[in-house]
Amino acid sequence: MAVVENMFDPTLYSKVRLPPLEAETMPPWCYTSPEFYRREIDRMFKKVWNFIGREDEIPNPGDYKALDLFDEPIIILRDKAGQLRAFANTCRHRGTRLLQGSGNCRVISCPYHSWAYALNGDLIGTPGMEQTLNFDKKQYGLIPLRLETWAGFVFVSFDEKGESLLEYLGDLPEKLASHRLEDMVCVRRREYDLACNWKIYLENAMEEYHTATVHKTSIGKQITIREDSHGAWDGMFMPQKTTIALLPEDLANAFPPIPTLDSKAAGGTYFFVIYPSTFFAATQDCIWWLQEFPTAPNRTTISIGSCFPRSTVARPDFDEKVRAYYQRWDKALPEDNAISELQQEGISSSYSRAGRLSYQEPVVGDIANWVLDKVLA
Repeated sequence: MAVVENMFDPTLYSKVRLPPLEAETMPPWCYTSPEFYRREIDRMFKKVWNFIGREDEIPNPGDYKALDLFDEPIIILRDKAGQLRAFANTCRHRGTRLLQGSGNCRVISCPYHSWAYALNGDLIGTPGMEQTLNFDKKQYGLIPLRLETWAGFVFVSFDEKGESLLEYLGDLPEKLASHRLEDMVCVRRREYDLACNWKIYLENAMEEYHTATVHKTSIGKQITIREDSHGAWDGMFMPQKTTIALLPEDLANAFPPIPTLDSKAAGGTYFFVIYPSTFFAATQDCIWWLQEFPTAPNRTTISIGSCFPRSTVARPDFDEKVRAYYQRWDKALPEDNAISELQQEGISSSYSRAGRLSYQEPVVGDIANWVLDKVLA
C-alpha cells in the first residue's frame, strides 16, 4: 500500500466522488489505517444514531444488556416504569464497569465498593461515604445517553445536540410502514467476530454483484433496483414474488406473508443500509438485520437478528418451520464472512490500489461518499 502523508486531503478522493460508473473505490488505507478508523469513530459513529437491537429483547423492568460501543461501555435497561434507558457503564465513584452481559436486576450495584443506583440512574446507596464533606448523591447519578426507538428498533447516540432519530431516518419509516415492524419479535441473534473492516462487510451486503459467485450454491444470483432515499439511508429493491428468507428448495414451507403489505412490498424484498453500519432486509414474511460493530481497523463484530410477526411466532408449527429460515441464514452468511476476510487480506497488500465499480454496485459508491462526507468534514 502506498505511503500517504495526509490521508485526509480531500483531493485524494476526487475520483471516489465521481458518478458511479466513472468513480473509483475508496483507497485501501480507508480499510486498514488506524488513523482513518479513529477519525471514523470520532467524527461519524459518535455523532450519529447507532442501531443496537430490538425493544422486545429487553422486555421486563430490570432487564438489561451491557455492551461496548466504539470503545464506550454502555448499559441498556428497562426501568421500573417500563421506560427503556441508556447509561454510560461506569460507576460515579471511581469508574468501575457496573454490569456485564445481560440479565435482570432490581438495582445496579457496583462490584467494587457497593455504590447502588436505581434503574432510573439515581444514586441511592453510598456505604462508607458518611464522613465525606459536601457530598450530594443527587449530583452523582449515572450518566444518561440519548436513546430513541423506531418501530421497536433501539438506537443510541453519543451526540447530545444532534437531530432526532426520526429526522435522521427521513422517509425510511414511511417506506416500510406496511411491514408493521412494531408488531415483530426478535427470535434469534447470532454473532461473528471477523477479521475485516466494517465497511468491507457493509459493502458486501449492499451489492448484488457477488451473489452469483459467492452464493452460487445457496441463494444464487440476485437482481435489484436502486431506491430513492431521503435521510441517512440508501437502499435497493429486489422484485420477487416469494420470500428470499428461504433456500429455493424450502419455499413450499414458507410462512404466510405479512397481511398488511402494500402492493410493492408484497412483490419483493427491500435491502437497505441505515448509516453508518446497519443492513436490513425486509421480505414478505420476515425481516433480518446485520449490524457491523467495528472494534479495530481490521476487526468487526457482526450481529444478525431475525424477526417475525407476533402472529407468525404464535403459530404451533413455528419452532419446526423456522428451522428452514435459520438454515438459509446459516448457509449464506458464512459465505459472506469468508469472502469479507479474504478481501481484507488482499486489500492489506502493499500493492493494493483503488479499483472501479460495476453497474451492480451503486450503493458501494453511496457508502463511500457518506463516510467521506463525515470523515473529511
